[in-house]
Amino acid sequence: MKKVLLDLEKQFGPLEEAIFLKRKNRFVGECLLNGKKITCHIADTGRLKEILTAGREILVSPNPPFLKTDSKLIAVRMEEGFILLNTSIHSKIAEAAIKLGILGFIPDTIEKEVKTGKSRIDFLVNGNHYIEVKGCNLKVGNLCMFPDAPTVRGKRHLEELIKLKQKGFKTSILVLVLRDAEIFAPNDKTDPEFAATFYRALESGVEFKSFKVKIEDRKVLLNGSVKLLQAL
Repeated sequence: MKKVLLDLEKQFGPLEEAIFLKRKNRFVGECLLNGKKITCHIADTGRLKEILTAGREILVSPNPPFLKTDSKLIAVRMEEGFILLNTSIHSKIAEAAIKLGILGFIPDTIEKEVKTGKSRIDFLVNGNHYIEVKGCNLKVGNLCMFPDAPTVRGKRHLEELIKLKQKGFKTSILVLVLRDAEIFAPNDKTDPEFAATFYRALESGVEFKSFKVKIEDRKVLLNGSVKLLQAL
């Protein structure tokens, strides 16, 4: 039985297929819907150079008229089908996956957006297990990588996990893989500092966890996991 993590149309309302034209800036794209040019809000601020290219089919959700853009960008069609491209729901998807046991157990309690140090960590499970989620949509061959743009915030989250581990908490970096890949690695070419901190976190005892998702019938489904590429 397929495990559904999120129903996109229950979350965003009816979705419509459009054609992506161009990215006007980090947050706004232009697309063609039913022969008319409209704007779409892009929640993912990564570079997305391999993904948001002119002519790709996308799924959009119409916005109410009081918002600045006409629609929200939800997903884009790649070789493996539509892939999720809306970071606003990563936390909901990860929470659903955690509740289904992707950590290896069914949790009793889940706290969200827990403040620690100078950051907020995505989840605190069972009062003693801190989990930070990172969504990954950059794919090269069979390898998925994060980030696709330098992330000071992401590095800081890893540093917080290291400190929490040193204090005796259980800690995990949970990678949400949005592509049909088999292996994960931190993107050391784009952000060598994040990559170095990632492997330092693993050496300190922070655990690597992952799960893949795919979109079918406007639903986000659990689709296995990926292996970690070990540092050379």
